[in-house]
Amino acid sequence: MPGFRRKITKHFGDSLTPSKPYLSYHDILLTSDDIVSLKYDWLTDNNIAFWEEWLEREVLPKYPRAHIVLLRPSITFLLMQAIDLKSIGSALPDFKKTTHIFLPVNDSRDRERADGGSHWSLLVVSVIDRVAFHYDSLGGANFYEAQKCTERLGRVLGQPLRFHQMEDSPQQGNSSDCGVYVCIVMRHLLIKRLLNANSNEKVSMSMANKVIDSSGGRKEMMQIIESLRKEGERRRSLSPMSTSSKSGSSKTPPRIE
Repeated sequence: MPGFRRKITKHFGDSLTPSKPYLSYHDILLTSDDIVSLKYDWLTDNNIAFWEEWLEREVLPKYPRAHIVLLRPSITFLLMQAIDLKSIGSALPDFKKTTHIFLPVNDSRDRERADGGSHWSLLVVSVIDRVAFHYDSLGGANFYEAQKCTERLGRVLGQPLRFHQMEDSPQQGNSSDCGVYVCIVMRHLLIKRLLNANSNEKVSMSMANKVIDSSGGRKEMMQIIESLRKEGERRRSLSPMSTSSKSGSSKTPPRIE
């Protein structure tokens, strides 16, 4: 990783200072580190959290009758690592009316590092059917973690969940695209299979024959971020506070809230 960082720094110079705030989008603060990862590397939990936030803000409001939860990576990690599940109740959303839950699963087993691990996969839980579907772009790499997450979520919901490993999950072609696959599969299942489903027909959660363009996915996510960043800069330029010093404003990222 240090070698990779040196190459990126050499290419971009100081334009992407590590951890420099890049975009504040509602509850998510993206940094330059996140942007570098999104363009070239393994996605951070912040990248995936941004994607979920964007789906919640831009897609879900169009379907007011939907009761779908996109659980953040940090909360999924907390769910998997907490010694006492009762102690994290206040950090979890209210699942009483929820029909489906999306959980990004990470293979980190270090309770002290929520940003650790080396692989992402996606767990989609149908609360109404009491079944969990696991989509892993690297075979069964996260099989143990996904099963553990399913068992623990079932305890939180007060009902056992059947675990189903989706053998037809699209497979990544390198070692760094797992997070991108999680994001693309998440949106596909959310929009194509759940939000636009006919209530009178059974929904297939299969991803068979679905081709994932990971490079295109990265570019699309970057385009969304850059568009939001420009909008944030536009709003800031119209604000009375825009007369603040240049040095002060440079420390504050464009904001959308």
